[in-house]
Amino acid sequence: MALKPSVIISAFADEAANYRTALEQMTALAAIGIRNYSPRFIDVNGDGTIEHVVDLAPEKLNRLKEYHAEYGISVTSIGARVGKVKLLDVDDGSHNAFVPFDEYMSGEVAKTIAAAKALDTKLIRGFSFYHPRGTSPEDHLDTAADQIRQIAAACAEEGLVFGLEIEPNLVGETGPLLAALAQRVDHPNMVLIFDGGNVAAQNKNPVEVYEEYLATVPWLGWMHVKDYSIDPSLTWTGAVDEERLKNFVPANAGDAGHELIFRDLREQLPEIEKRLETLGLPGFYLETEPHLKGGGQFGGFSGPDGMGVAVRALCSCLDYAGIDYNLRSFADIRELRGF
Repeated sequence: MALKPSVIISAFADEAANYRTALEQMTALAAIGIRNYSPRFIDVNGDGTIEHVVDLAPEKLNRLKEYHAEYGISVTSIGARVGKVKLLDVDDGSHNAFVPFDEYMSGEVAKTIAAAKALDTKLIRGFSFYHPRGTSPEDHLDTAADQIRQIAAACAEEGLVFGLEIEPNLVGETGPLLAALAQRVDHPNMVLIFDGGNVAAQNKNPVEVYEEYLATVPWLGWMHVKDYSIDPSLTWTGAVDEERLKNFVPANAGDAGHELIFRDLREQLPEIEKRLETLGLPGFYLETEPHLKGGGQFGGFSGPDGMGVAVRALCSCLDYAGIDYNLRSFADIRELRGF
């Protein structure tokens, strides 16, 4: 019998921690059976100081690595905020910040690269910049691609890979727009990150979400897993009010149609894995970012119970699609404890 294609399940563990402490995050991951995560917001010392991972001092990064070793956890990617600033210095009524690009490269981008190297991951998650509200993202593809290319090149110089995530209100808010950016950037160290929930949140049905997924497949590097149930009471204006998004649901319950996406992914995985292997990556990550108790522009929350629900829902979808995965076993426990 032929082996089923396999994925690596990962998580944004800060969503599983009531107080965002490193200890909570590691404990939740281990209890659910996950070995991989993308750090984002974290209180390393448990003293109430929550910081973004790229802002951690060297001693806190080292303490975090000690937690990783103790709990048998590896870092999937840096859950970065790179690209979540304005593309142009235009007053468009939004609260998004603008940072001159040279300053951005030497500041936020450089800090993110340093964090990735310190935490032994090759992947950085990022975004495609906010175009001015009221303008068409298609009009800003070239400018955004130029900046993203420079970020990807800086990552490549350090042996890293930059993943560009689909998200509402950004230049790359749809599958075709993300594909257009990938074509323009044309850099081997830039891949795409699909997120069906971020598409469904734009009032798109499962068939539309699937079609947007297909547009990203030639550059697909990994996938975030959340789902969204369209709220008919919210008037669609062409932009998403991210602070009003309350209808996130498990992967087997919303309008993203993960079962359809995963059935196709099963067939695509062998070719995708060959491409990822050339970048030195261990496989294809499916990363839970469920937002089951709320989500916004820079993160979300599910609680330890919500993360457990989300992972079980993801596993049920993978079982249905015929994709394998590997959660912790008794053998892993024995190995970790040196038995």
